[in-house]
Amino acid sequence: MCDGAGLSQFMSTWAEMARGATKLSIPPVWRRELLMARDPPRITCNHREFEHVPDTVKGTLASDEDDMVLRSFFFGPSQIAAIRGLIPPNIQHCTTFDLITACIWRCRTKALQIEAEEEVRVMVVVNARAKFNPPLPVGYYGNAIAYPAAVSTAGKLCENPFGYAVNLINKVKGEVTEEYMHSVADLMVNKGRCLFTTLRSFIVSDLRRFSFREIDFGWGKAVYGGDAKGGGAFPAIIYLMLHENANGEEGAVIPIWLPAKAMERFEHELYDMLPN
Repeated sequence: MCDGAGLSQFMSTWAEMARGATKLSIPPVWRRELLMARDPPRITCNHREFEHVPDTVKGTLASDEDDMVLRSFFFGPSQIAAIRGLIPPNIQHCTTFDLITACIWRCRTKALQIEAEEEVRVMVVVNARAKFNPPLPVGYYGNAIAYPAAVSTAGKLCENPFGYAVNLINKVKGEVTEEYMHSVADLMVNKGRCLFTTLRSFIVSDLRRFSFREIDFGWGKAVYGGDAKGGGAFPAIIYLMLHENANGEEGAVIPIWLPAKAMERFEHELYDMLPN
């Protein structure tokens, strides 16, 4: 129905009304026709995020459903500095999102002990509102995201230097354009939504820029604003959310679901990359 930006706008407007506002600061726009499929639909871009990735004997969500555990990991200034130090100068312009996502992708793949020749992929959520000309109207409540897929074999991801994963993620984000969004809409008319059933694929979404903690219904700012339970019942989605640790450092907290044994290996791989 809506993405993070749309939900943030909706909740902010709802809070204004709850506090007695008679005129909204950002009037809602619900023009869903702006992103409808074309007639006739035509797929003009490569959409690897919609490829069907068959389950393997090892590493499916269904086979590990009763063994899944949830852990949360904090990335503050020292953690970001540590992993940024692992990449070459030519990609130092990358964002903290690129770094964190690449780190999780690499550690997660190693933890799941995926065969070297098997493909693994991470889909990164991209807000496409500003990709349109003209941009989508302010107050647009609809869903205006894409999640292009960075794809690699497990062997290349784990054996290449860390910058390999960062570069894949940074590059795939740049593929999202206005034409890409129209192509996605046309593809979904023809093929429908894809299903994520294998642990070899997951989505990363950044909620840090949406001020859920600042939304005030008249009782003050929220103690917490973000995902309720690490992707709910869907372990294939990972969210980055704002968090302040016990030392007062502002950073990102990332809840992750994995099978119990894989979680132990994930923690080991992650802490090998990060400072104590």
